[in-house]
Amino acid sequence: SCMTLAAARLGWRLEEVTTLGLHAAPFEVLLPHLAAGARLICTLRDGAAPAALADYLTAQGFGASRLTVMEALGGPREIARAADAATFDLSGIAAPVVVAIAVSGSAGISHAPGRPEALFAHDSQITKSPMRALTLAALAPRAGELLWDVGGGSGSVSVEWCLAAPQAQSIAIEPRESRCDNITENARRFGLAGRMRCVQGTAPDALADLPLPAAVLLGGGASEDVLQAIWDRITPGTRLVANAVALETQALLIRWQGIHGGQLLRIDLAQAAPLGTMQGWHPSRPQLQWSVTR
Repeated sequence: SCMTLAAARLGWRLEEVTTLGLHAAPFEVLLPHLAAGARLICTLRDGAAPAALADYLTAQGFGASRLTVMEALGGPREIARAADAATFDLSGIAAPVVVAIAVSGSAGISHAPGRPEALFAHDSQITKSPMRALTLAALAPRAGELLWDVGGGSGSVSVEWCLAAPQAQSIAIEPRESRCDNITENARRFGLAGRMRCVQGTAPDALADLPLPAAVLLGGGASEDVLQAIWDRITPGTRLVANAVALETQALLIRWQGIHGGQLLRIDLAQAAPLGTMQGWHPSRPQLQWSVTR
């Protein structure tokens, strides 16, 4: 009801507004919704939160956004005041409080998978942007589904999976503690801490007590034992995608495709790079992707 009242006060069409409950969620959940021209209405936890929200928007490059702070909507204490995020100077704000944001500033992050590596915390162990987009297409995320991201690395695929569909969730399995830290940081950056987590361990042992997924990504370290353990554990209808660079792992995937079917895709990527005074193609190592439904 407060969202409806706020939209009515501003003359905004509610069906064209994104509404978010930030009273019990971090500001990072805003990130996928921040784009020039967007309109957001958010509930906040207390009177200090609007200033913190303005600081967050400014840090993300949206300092020109107009914030309308509405207190005690629908009651005798109702008041609405406005300020830009970058110069926010409103004080004495009292809960309950709702803030409407007319977003202005940078273009925001893309809604398509394959977002730039610079957005993620990583130690260079990260699925590169084009490969990530192809992997997400093969995984085919849907609302509310759970992904096992086996060999999570930076967790970039888990982030992309969760952003791709409402309430999609991911469990990343990663043996290195430092990379689990990166996965946790990336979940925080994108406001996905409630939908994405890291299990430190090595497959197949680390999979034993996990809830069953709708899809599995085997991003690295595929072996006969790991593949067999995953195949035996998942239920019919589960989607499995495995990527391989090493020839031995590619041979394994080719053999499994011969047994279980599915699609094999060889991926050769090259980027333009300086070559003396001109440019030439700098190729990445070819990868093989096997995608199959159990």
